[in-house]
Amino acid sequence: MQAQLNAPVQIQGLSKSFSGQSVLKNLDWQIAPGSIVGLLGRNGAGKSTLIECLLGLRDIDGGTTNLYGEDAAQLSAATKARIAYVPQRSDLFEWLTARQMLAYFQRLYPRWNDGKVESLMQGWDLPFDKAINKLSIGQKQRLSIIRALAHEPELLILDEPVSSLDPAGRRDFLRELIERVIDKQTTIVFSTHILSDLERVAMDVAFLHAGQIVHQQALDDMMDNTVRISASPAVLQQLQPHKVLRRFTEGDDKLLAQFRTEQLQVLQARTDMRIDKLSLEDIFIEMTR
Repeated sequence: MQAQLNAPVQIQGLSKSFSGQSVLKNLDWQIAPGSIVGLLGRNGAGKSTLIECLLGLRDIDGGTTNLYGEDAAQLSAATKARIAYVPQRSDLFEWLTARQMLAYFQRLYPRWNDGKVESLMQGWDLPFDKAINKLSIGQKQRLSIIRALAHEPELLILDEPVSSLDPAGRRDFLRELIERVIDKQTTIVFSTHILSDLERVAMDVAFLHAGQIVHQQALDDMMDNTVRISASPAVLQQLQPHKVLRRFTEGDDKLLAQFRTEQLQVLQARTDMRIDKLSLEDIFIEMTR
């Protein structure tokens, strides 16, 4: 993997185990600035562990994790101020009101957008002066997002951030993400199991499987050129795809691969194979089984 000096996230050879069981295995990952990357993996694949390791919140067993060129476990105050994180589980100060908690965090950052906080609190119908422990789960999740956005981060890490939001709340949140990338060139890592949300906002999709990022690609390119071909081993052996993603043997062999447009036009005329165009859900299932 060729390193980018300005890559917000740069991971090489990351390994992490729990009780002797390996979760992340010599994992490499790099994220370009100003992109929205959707992180996909099955339950238990290690998405949250990967996010916590890349933020320096968990000790790692091997490899390196760097954010803006600094070791994630030893970030400077200036680099920490460039990063925001919304965890899967609420970590709000629930004994405080929203106003009190936001005022506390405002003192920790050199930048703070009061106008954005006011706008989002009002737009999402959140009370400033109600104790956080009296808010609903969805309201707490919205407040976590507002806290993360308030200091204008350059890198935003989101771990299942919309799982408790209703469809209208998810729509508003995703619109906010798109606007941040357009207006601020914020880099966003977005882990979710709601594939329809990723299809609306993600530029790239990364698949975590068997402890590694097994594939990452621009979402539009992947959707345009990825097909599943079912045929005999002898027929599949004749094919020269642009890129092979996965190969399975289940009676007839199955090949998950990407072909250029002109290649697909030729293949579709053949009668010795079955070609299936795939949804993101189909590709996810094939890439992670």
